[in-house]
Amino acid sequence: MDQIIKKRQDFLIKMVQRAPIIQTFGMKLSYDEVGQAVWEMPYNSKFDHAAGGVHGGVFSTMLDNAGWFTVAPHFENWISTIEYQTRLLEHVEQEGLRAVGTIVRLGKRIAVAEMKLWTKSD
Repeated sequence: MDQIIKKRQDFLIKMVQRAPIIQTFGMKLSYDEVGQAVWEMPYNSKFDHAAGGVHGGVFSTMLDNAGWFTVAPHFENWISTIEYQTRLLEHVEQEGLRAVGTIVRLGKRIAVAEMKLWTKSD
């Protein structure tokens, strides 16, 4: 892996630990051997909706993070998420979550990533 990208990944891991939302959610960022951002979050009943399952907003936050942190190390300047689409296929109750981003296309100004989220037991 390119040393510049690895340095940026290390910087992002350290930086994100200070973010209040990350501390509140209990999320943890790491990178796998091919440079994909991996987000893990333990189950926390404070993020359940009224029917007892994990709220979809938690899924969206994790997926947005997985995509952004996967492509961000490839850019010299700060980037922004411009669009993402989420399909919720299953209800999740009382389980930790794991989200992973994959680069689909890396352009000069826009990157496309695919993100997937699973329960930690999958």
